[in-house]
Amino acid sequence: MLRIENLNVSIDSKEILKNFNLSVDEGEVHVIMGPNGVGKSTLSKVLIGDKNYKVNNGNIYYYDENIKDLTIDERSRKGIFIAYQHPQEIEGVNNIDFLKTALMARLDKPINLYEFAKSIEKLSNDLKLKENMLYRNINAGFSGGEKKKNEILQMRLLKPNLVILDEIDSGLDVDSLKIVCENTLEYLKENPKTSVVIITHYPRILEYIKPDYVHIMKNGKIVETGDYSLSLKIEKEGFENIGTNIIEDNK
Repeated sequence: MLRIENLNVSIDSKEILKNFNLSVDEGEVHVIMGPNGVGKSTLSKVLIGDKNYKVNNGNIYYYDENIKDLTIDERSRKGIFIAYQHPQEIEGVNNIDFLKTALMARLDKPINLYEFAKSIEKLSNDLKLKENMLYRNINAGFSGGEKKKNEILQMRLLKPNLVILDEIDSGLDVDSLKIVCENTLEYLKENPKTSVVIITHYPRILEYIKPDYVHIMKNGKIVETGDYSLSLKIEKEGFENIGTNIIEDNK
């Protein structure tokens, strides 16, 4: 589904990603871990098409199509979704209108308003979101947990093929983390070909969502790859001694 080849990315003339490679097949869960400042969130921004980041070299293939030059909305329509680490507040646009417009753009056709309302009601209940939050400005006055739940609500409604969770677990209490993970797992159960890239510092989220691969990033590239046990090693020993076995193809 996703193939990244020799990707070099910079921002403000500072190189962040350096010959980065990654391959993700349908239905796989990949986790990218690493200390602060190694390029994890940069990767998520580049995958979604943030023009603040300059791709100096390399390619990004999504189902064998090079999407390097596609805009954010074009990538979204193709089924790529990101749940942001810090979801923005948007004044003047309420949540329900945003969701409706996003779904219509994703489907490229009018939607059945009754089915839309029933779907939103169910998803809101699953995520334990208060009904009035749907009619408030996007993320305005939301707690950290409510913002993250709102991201997962968008994911379940829009039904993407590739999901990028950029530190979705940061700032969540135990109960909110469980709700976010349970809803993500429910979505993956309903859509088994969906692939997920989880970006995180900590293995706590992986207690709920078991990965197929765990990748450790340092200095803008993946330096070690393993299974779930690698995340447990990180929790016990930290990142300092990771990276002695370089994995060239990252899989």
